[in-house]
Amino acid sequence: MKSKVNRSSLSEQAVGLLRERIYNHALLPGQRLDEALLAEQMGISRTPLREALKVLSAEGLVDLQPHKGCFVAELGLRDLEEIFPIMATLEGRVAHEVAQKRTPAQLKALDALHEKLEKHAAAGDVDRYYETNYVFHDQMQSCAGNRWLQIVIGDLRKLLKLSRHHSLRLEGRLAASLAEHRALMQALHRQDADAAEGVMRQHLLAQLAALREMSLATEALDG
Repeated sequence: MKSKVNRSSLSEQAVGLLRERIYNHALLPGQRLDEALLAEQMGISRTPLREALKVLSAEGLVDLQPHKGCFVAELGLRDLEEIFPIMATLEGRVAHEVAQKRTPAQLKALDALHEKLEKHAAAGDVDRYYETNYVFHDQMQSCAGNRWLQIVIGDLRKLLKLSRHHSLRLEGRLAASLAEHRALMQALHRQDADAAEGVMRQHLLAQLAALREMSLATEALDG
């Protein structure tokens, strides 16, 4: 029993390390994973490593191909075109529920995060804006208090981290994103659920439009 628990712990640690490397693009989309090398780097045997890869495969982060090996998953433009409309619907529903349910304390917390977005946008700090924006969306889901939305959105957000592109890098997108957040906060303050839902949906679809433009530009350069 003891060795089984330890092996499980090693597998869980490997999942965390590999997930972080994938998100940081230390392991690149489409890259074939060398199991022997990874096991050596982590100081574990290949058994817990393979268990970890099965978990990451279930999350959609790696692609296990029989007789070929394991590869870091890739998100192409077609994947983004399919995922973002779903995300827009789900996060729109989050905004709808937040507008209906939010407490004064929750609204104050969202206001504080929005002020950080204003600050980072004014400084042109895309990385810190992105990080704060991620926290803002997490906070929105928490305020909605709908665990089913949190589960489904959480799974999709993990996948979207595989994208090679960063929509906020597109010229004009940072300012547009901030304007969308301002409109959302206004709707939340008014407790206008329909308006909040509409703004959030368009916010996500605008991200898709930016990613589409960046992806097509990259393809044109590569071509």
